[in-house]
Amino acid sequence: MMKIHQIQFSPTGGTKNVADCLCEGFGREIVCTDLCLKDSQIEIPDISTDDLVVIAMPVFAGRVPALAVKRLGRIKSNYARCVIVVVYGNRAYDDALLEMQDVATDMGFRVVAAIGAVAEHSIARVYAAGRPDAQDRLDLMSYAALIMKKIETDYDYLPLVLPGKHPYKSCSVGPFPEANELCNGCGVCRASCPVDAIPMDNLRVVNKDVCISCMRCIAACPMKSRGIGLLETMIAEKLRPLCSTRKDNELFI
Repeated sequence: MMKIHQIQFSPTGGTKNVADCLCEGFGREIVCTDLCLKDSQIEIPDISTDDLVVIAMPVFAGRVPALAVKRLGRIKSNYARCVIVVVYGNRAYDDALLEMQDVATDMGFRVVAAIGAVAEHSIARVYAAGRPDAQDRLDLMSYAALIMKKIETDYDYLPLVLPGKHPYKSCSVGPFPEANELCNGCGVCRASCPVDAIPMDNLRVVNKDVCISCMRCIAACPMKSRGIGLLETMIAEKLRPLCSTRKDNELFI
């Protein structure tokens, strides 16, 4: 019997929420794999050829996080069918969807559909706040029905024509979160960091040589003490012309 494998890299929860909504629409057993854990905590799934794999990744400055791609590469596709999903904060996903199709195809997956979906921005959280919302959930569940119909009727999966271009756009790492005086040293941020970028002897700072700017530590902090300071306001202002209008989810099938 076909299983649905939900594989995601979701530092602040938005990508997981999107993947959850989509996979709910399949109405089948779901096997979840979280790639946004510490390296030693990741469990590699056993995928069969007849399974359907949903690979959901966040968009960082128009690209898929390199760490997420590296970790995904450990998984054996066994020529399974897959749906690629990129989740962005209401600006644009640029080359990320094309990149994910290339990655999945190179791994041996048969890409049957691709989705560009919106979730709350991981830095400027005022944009797409509360998304995926009720309308997004309806969109994603309807996409699941269309994807299942394709799987049941189509056996020749040609490469999808997706937005994006080669070479992919370049992107830099940053900004880097740190904590203020509200930090009580609880260590939740360090425990949640997927790359161990927060040193044990000084929980308020971050190792910029290791940090991937995923903002997971900000989302996890119970004291709301971590952040990027004035840069958050500056980034929000810069994004205002690009992010103020609601973007729609997109299905390519």
